[in-house]
Amino acid sequence: MKKTLLAEFTAREGAEGEVARLIREYAQKVREEDGNLTFDVYTKESRPGAFWIFEVYRDEDAFHTHLKAPYGGPFNAALAPLIEEDASVLTFLDPLD
Repeated sequence: MKKTLLAEFTAREGAEGEVARLIREYAQKVREEDGNLTFDVYTKESRPGAFWIFEVYRDEDAFHTHLKAPYGGPFNAALAPLIEEDASVLTFLDPLD
């Protein structure tokens, strides 16, 4: 079964551009992962510093492989001081069917 989630975080005032740059670079790498099916990044129209990432992986194993990728740790370390939350807030989703 596919592994689907929504990651959310909010850039600190003045850090929106740097967060956008980091997430664009990270997204390119994640999209190249064999088990990644979707990695779409959004901002809220009325609040461009609020980021949402819709992620879909082939299965649970592909998601765990993603978590072990060597670029994930450095991305999260660079992101942490730039966002309001302690880390990305993850919501795991199940299909309704």
